[in-house]
Amino acid sequence: MSQIRVMSVFGTRPEAIKMAPVLLALEKDSHFTPIHVATGQHREMLDQVLSLFEIKPHVDLNIMEPNQTLYGITRKALEGLEMEIVAQKPDLILVQGDTTTAFVAGLAGFYAKVPVGHVEAGLRTHNVYDPFPEEMNRRLLSQLTDLHFAPTDSSCENLLKEGFAKEKIVITGNTVTDALLSIAAGLPDGLPAELPQISPEKRMILVETHRRENLGTPMQEICTALRTLVNDFTNCEIIFSVHKNPKVREVVFPALQGVERVHLIEPVDYPTLIRLMRASTLILTDSGGIQEEAPSLGKPVLVLRKTTERPEGVHAGVAKLVGTDQSVIVSEASRLLSDSQAYRAMSQVASPYGDGRAAERILAAIRHRFGIDADRPRDFSPGLVANK
Repeated sequence: MSQIRVMSVFGTRPEAIKMAPVLLALEKDSHFTPIHVATGQHREMLDQVLSLFEIKPHVDLNIMEPNQTLYGITRKALEGLEMEIVAQKPDLILVQGDTTTAFVAGLAGFYAKVPVGHVEAGLRTHNVYDPFPEEMNRRLLSQLTDLHFAPTDSSCENLLKEGFAKEKIVITGNTVTDALLSIAAGLPDGLPAELPQISPEKRMILVETHRRENLGTPMQEICTALRTLVNDFTNCEIIFSVHKNPKVREVVFPALQGVERVHLIEPVDYPTLIRLMRASTLILTDSGGIQEEAPSLGKPVLVLRKTTERPEGVHAGVAKLVGTDQSVIVSEASRLLSDSQAYRAMSQVASPYGDGRAAERILAAIRHRFGIDADRPRDFSPGLVANK
């Protein structure tokens, strides 16, 4: 056939980071005509990533508005995508993850009878409200998907249990590892001069938490735990990247601003985040992306959630679910900060999430689906992946 017209739809910073390796690979492969569509579900943070990877959307729906709701995002994205699908006539719509943008793009593809490819398919917590709305987004999106790009064996098994055919599933590894390794290779050691500088004699704890289910009382518990940790471990300093969400900030700033050895910083760009992770001793987060990225950097992660759709890190021993109870957070962090053997056990684990070749497998699977390649790509196996 002629070139395959692939419409890739993304709207948030995490989507853009994870889609960037695929978008760049599409641009280099002569079998494809790429059509990059940004919904603008996020704005400033999305634009940072696009600039970093030198990606220019062919279409920008620019749907973001103050105090936007899930209803508004859904309506505006669906209306904008309807017009673009009619105008662009894609052969395949490619989406990533579990955002409202991803689900709506899958729904728009279904309405137009255009096949949908889902990058990072098959993640599940098995609790429809945790995380909300992401768990339901990805379940519904799976029903609309023609090509499931599952990052791991576990995500593939979830899809098989739900009745999806194995021939429509390819285990690719996670594209976030592609992005991380490509950017990290060119970054200097240490922290940028504009960030708080941690003394070489101190150990740095990196904190990033923002999920809806952790707003309010859970966030207060997390902040109390952080105050306890810096009091108990005077050789530690905390850098807390505080999300722009006012509901995060209204708890974090009153609780932690001015606390000795706690540094509250604005959200950073992706290269700076990588440098922060690389310089840290320990990471406390509810971020899905950081759960996937930290193992490639050899950093233990305490996951500030009751559930995770990324159990591979927990099973491999590089991450641990601790929830938001202050006593549990303090206990588990203290163990890692006090017990060198326990720390080594979590920091010297091969990454279960990827080897840097996920985008390559995704494109090969698309070429196979459209009859260009005779063979399917071989599934990703984490067996030989080592920390970078």
